[in-house]
Amino acid sequence: MLNSLDLEGRPQDTRVVVAMSGGVDSSATAALLKSEGYDVVGITLQLYDHGAATHRKGACCAGQDIHDARNVAERIGIPHYVLDYESRFRESVIDNFADSYASGETPVPCIECNRSVKFRDLLATARELGASALATGHYVASRRMSDGSRALICAADADRDQSYFLFATTREQLDYLRFPLGDMTKQQARDLARRFGLTVADKQDSQDICFVPTGRYTDIIGRLRPNAIEPGDIVDLDGRAIGRHQGIVHFTVGQRRGLGIASSAPLYVVRLDAASRRVVVGPREALRMDRIMLRDVNWIGDGAVDRAVSDGLEIFVRVRSTRAPQPAWLRAADGGYEVELVAGEEGVSPGQACVFYDAPSGQARVLGGGFIQSATAKSATARAAVKALPLVEAMRG
Repeated sequence: MLNSLDLEGRPQDTRVVVAMSGGVDSSATAALLKSEGYDVVGITLQLYDHGAATHRKGACCAGQDIHDARNVAERIGIPHYVLDYESRFRESVIDNFADSYASGETPVPCIECNRSVKFRDLLATARELGASALATGHYVASRRMSDGSRALICAADADRDQSYFLFATTREQLDYLRFPLGDMTKQQARDLARRFGLTVADKQDSQDICFVPTGRYTDIIGRLRPNAIEPGDIVDLDGRAIGRHQGIVHFTVGQRRGLGIASSAPLYVVRLDAASRRVVVGPREALRMDRIMLRDVNWIGDGAVDRAVSDGLEIFVRVRSTRAPQPAWLRAADGGYEVELVAGEEGVSPGQACVFYDAPSGQARVLGGGFIQSATAKSATARAAVKALPLVEAMRG
């Protein structure tokens, strides 16, 4: 007989580790599972030197958050442990974040944290504790398929869906992970927290990158990778210098504000060239890309990825966490994989994730995804047409 977590056995005979960040979502998850009779163990990860972030609103995993998680665990009557993961977090997430920015990318550190520190290291710890599952407060769902495997599904609350940040979850990890809030709204989670008398019921959601307590990520990059803060040229699409900048880490593809260039026509960051320290700018038309080359592709759809894409697979892709999924084709190319966007997309930035879905909306299934390595316009003709736009004349006003 399966219990509410789709596991064999009675809840009281089933140990579940809950990753407790100190926020309302993970706290409600722990309280809900405890109320259902599960043998719940709460674990909070100390991921970085949290002293500077203790009193900063919107920062996660900070000193106050550890304190809140401990209080919730005491309130609902479960054992709670704080594990020092600072060194592995620094190596897997912070160093990777700095390297990515220094190479001209725009990384998503939450993805790396989920796939390595949480779903690799913490998951292993949960197994060592004899747990049958690791539960988190992520807004995403999983479903058992006919073959017994589990599929990753978008959350019922589209405004809270976190599937973009979990695309790198493997099939083996999915078998062990559980997401009790996947079919709830944020308001329902807060109502749960109130029902269980948790003081975090109205706690503000974390917003910043957790290891950037000042909100200025360039401070960390400057300390870890000083070469990424070196000045360089801002150039147009023809390579002509039209300004100077104080480091490519201050820019991201699609950026319009803060370029420091006087122009009668709007200019956008089209590309970052780390090797030459150049920021390439152009009109909005130059942002539209049609093909995306991917690296580190993770496939959690049916069967093997090569068989699935043998003749091209029609999918829907999200190229930024805030974008809606767009129709596309996934194909094998040059020993890797590429995505062809049916209608094109603006501001496709290397380092961001390109996540695959089987539907454009609703509780779609996540088929996997990869990190954007590069993006191009569909044809040389299209690129030439963009390049020929009267940018210099527009700047002269």
